Amino acid sequence: MNQPLLLAVDQGTSATKALLVDASGAVVASASAQLAIDHPRPGWAQQSAEDIWDSVLEAVAKCLAGQDPSRVAGIGLSNQRESCLLWERATGRPLGPVIGWQDRRTADRCATLLADGLDADVRRTTGLPLDPMFSALKAQWLLDTHDPDRTRSRRGELCLGTVDSWLLWRLGGGWEHLIELGNAARTQLLDVRRRDWDERLLDVFGIPAGTLPRITASTGPFPAVRDVPPLPDGTPVLSVLGDSHAALFGHGVFVPGSVKVTYGTGSSVMGLIPGPERAEGSPLCLTLAWDDGTPAYALEGNIRSSGATVRWLAGLLRLGEAELAGLAAPDSAGVHLVPAFGGLAAPWWDNDATGLLSGLTFATGVPELARAALESVAFQIEDVVAGLDSATGRVTALLADGGATDNAALMQLQADTSGRIVRRPRNRDLSALGTAHMAGCALGMFTKTRLAGLPRGEEVYRPRRPDDERERALGAWHEAVARARADAGTAPGSLTTDSEGVGTDPGSATASRARVAVEDEHRDSRRRAQ
Repeated sequence: MNQPLLLAVDQGTSATKALLVDASGAVVASASAQLAIDHPRPGWAQQSAEDIWDSVLEAVAKCLAGQDPSRVAGIGLSNQRESCLLWERATGRPLGPVIGWQDRRTADRCATLLADGLDADVRRTTGLPLDPMFSALKAQWLLDTHDPDRTRSRRGELCLGTVDSWLLWRLGGGWEHLIELGNAARTQLLDVRRRDWDERLLDVFGIPAGTLPRITASTGPFPAVRDVPPLPDGTPVLSVLGDSHAALFGHGVFVPGSVKVTYGTGSSVMGLIPGPERAEGSPLCLTLAWDDGTPAYALEGNIRSSGATVRWLAGLLRLGEAELAGLAAPDSAGVHLVPAFGGLAAPWWDNDATGLLSGLTFATGVPELARAALESVAFQIEDVVAGLDSATGRVTALLADGGATDNAALMQLQADTSGRIVRRPRNRDLSALGTAHMAGCALGMFTKTRLAGLPRGEEVYRPRRPDDERERALGAWHEAVARARADAGTAPGSLTTDSEGVGTDPGSATASRARVAVEDEHRDSRRRAQ
């Protein structure tokens, strides 16, 4: 009963979760606190910084109810990435909202930078394509709104940060302005190879260096906790990871070769690579997974709308999400839903793409629409995984995590769509578990060798669909994607939804090359498999 415990806090888009983990790696207690997302205009997505902090306090208090808080030896933190906020250094008062990672209000500014030909240089420096998803454009919007002449920023009165920065500021009582390296790599302001802020990009986005946090390793040092009941003051924060990075760590992936897929509001597909040179020519993003003494590089593809697609359709039909999924037909009967509500991210990176529902007939009903929504998740993920094949070798198995993995039918659909094994661990809260594991490593409670060997109680889904049928399905999906990426008026027989994304010729050319690369990789994968 006196053994030390680790407290993991996973601050996500729709909820904050807390897990209490013991020295064997078992989850002793868990709790969550829900969060609202505000959409004040089409394409905008924002949250309250104070609500995010309150959700952390609520989740921690619930998780520790009935436990001895003095047994908590340390804290691991994981967080939603790319979301950005601005606050006053002296008071800690947020200025404006937290602009969410899925927010598209900066699409026009992004289009201007693309038209100026900056995409190649930005990607070469940061590993990321110019896109409103990343933090830099959000940071510029916040400063333009609340400090347009940058007077307060240059005086050092304002702090710009991602969600990990905000939580570290609040956890430590407002003493230090910090950002973990993996989160910094998602801001589009970091030179991913030098692992430091890039002065040229700060000029491009109009961000004074004095507003930015100091970059730290994933294992700190971080400020100790103050005024977070019922935790004792001085409880150390031992690890900080972006949620997708933490999930990879939670799967026990410490060397290149395995790929994890996180199914959430959006989706992240990530795999480690030996070094940044392996990202050359890939349509995916080069990023830093973590730095626990040694920087670990990864390739990642981000999908803007996966679980959000199911949620949108369920709301449109006035059904619950689980109810909608349960109604899904065994076949979509040729119906495709391309969820480009704000353009398409990896591997297309096409801000011009518009949401599209195609293949409708008088026989189409809710079951076919539900099936098309689920298929859109599996198809998008397979397109990203195909982009990883060239850098990591043929990916034979996907490690799945996130809330949507509770849907066994979706997991089987993913295996059938990808022609790859899908492994689903018993514990799906891999982001929280991953940061707890890293905290345990920092404390000496775990080693990576031990973590890699932990039993995870995996459920395995094997492909059942014949290869020729799978390839026909992928081909039909790519035809629907092509329609979504064309002028909406030239796509007969389809319904389109407006996109807040604004594309340009350079962006569209990049997206076209990405499509060719994905289709080529699908063909190469078939040859390698044979």
